Amino acid sequence: MSQHHIVTPRTYTQVLIALMAFMFLTIAAYYMHINPLANLIIALMIAFTKVSLIVMFFMHVKYGTNLTRIFACSGFLWLIIFITLLFGDYMGRIYGTSPFTANPYTG
Repeated sequence: MSQHHIVTPRTYTQVLIALMAFMFLTIAAYYMHINPLANLIIALMIAFTKVSLIVMFFMHVKYGTNLTRIFACSGFLWLIIFITLLFGDYMGRIYGTSPFTANPYTG
């Protein structure tokens, strides 16, 4: 039986301060008007960092077993797969040529 790790309130406070700092960094990145691709990459890096902090400390993955880490990583892997499939489907559509938008009475 594994021991339960107790996280101190100081650790939670430090994570909260880091999350607040990343929130302000996200707001600042929104107002930066540079290349749209660069804005997207910056926003995704900030979001990934925030999600990592939440998963590691609030979901206790950092102090969990290797099996817990494997399941947490596999969840992220599935998310990446689904987002890739979603954007592949979205980019492959041709709008305005749907058979449901044609008028059957005019041919």
